[in-house]
Amino acid sequence: MNFIKTPIEGVIIVEPRVFNDPRGYFFESYNAKEFKANGIDCDFVQDNQSKSSYGVIRGLHCQSGEYCQAKLVRALVGKVLDVVVDIRKNSPTFGQHVAVELSDENQRQLFMPHGCLHGFSVLSETAIFAYKVDNFYNKESEWGMRYDAPEFNIDWKIPADKVLTSEKDRIAHSLKDVPDFSL
Repeated sequence: MNFIKTPIEGVIIVEPRVFNDPRGYFFESYNAKEFKANGIDCDFVQDNQSKSSYGVIRGLHCQSGEYCQAKLVRALVGKVLDVVVDIRKNSPTFGQHVAVELSDENQRQLFMPHGCLHGFSVLSETAIFAYKVDNFYNKESEWGMRYDAPEFNIDWKIPADKVLTSEKDRIAHSLKDVPDFSL
């Protein structure tokens, strides 16, 4: 596997070694030993999966306090623009974001540590998105900001008239409201 650091500390692109032959392909999507050797030492406890259509934007979400989650995400089917925003108050990249295309073609994954908002937009007709987390979901610790928050100026690569979001994704928190991310 190839582990690529991004400008945000702890946010890492993971490129697997894909073995193709006439039958299809094979790759390791997760290997605890390799991940640990490359600075990702998580005990993943829950796997999640969603299916969405073109124009869907899910995010920006996180969990706070003792329910913070590190995540390892990927697109099993289709193509998404995956976005991570650093909201760790003492981080030199506080308020900055990284956007990476993840697809069933490039097989890339993205790891994000505690203290980051996460979201993605669906760029293909449909997408099946999967992620591992290192802490269990807790509704009371959910926190988020609008996908189109002016502080971030994120280009989701979806025309405004095609965007589909949930009520939860239209939350109006701001960076001054960022919760505690210590465990």
